[in-house]
Amino acid sequence: MLNQTVLVGRLVKDPELRETDAGNKVTNITLAVPRSYKNQNGEYDTDFISCVLWKGIAENTAAYVKRGDLVGIKGHIQSRNIELSDDVKKSIVEVVAEKVIFLSSKRVDE
Repeated sequence: MLNQTVLVGRLVKDPELRETDAGNKVTNITLAVPRSYKNQNGEYDTDFISCVLWKGIAENTAAYVKRGDLVGIKGHIQSRNIELSDDVKKSIVEVVAEKVIFLSSKRVDE
């Protein structure tokens, strides 16, 4: 069995570092990844892919990238079920990052 994915895209918003009750650092990001082919209207659609980053990867990403920066992610896909209010269940599919590569550098004016 193989569960591995590689993505290259731009961050939709700035990463926000959080800490779990167990003390682990985590951040969730969304990557905008343009498709490599045009739709019926001759335009490129974009997929917005949720990713979760843990521990050192989460800390480094939150420290060094911001909205609009280009990043590469290598990881695996996971699905999980959560229960919302009123016994409503929701399935979530996300990429768990194992490696993040910063493909655009910080701007000089920062």
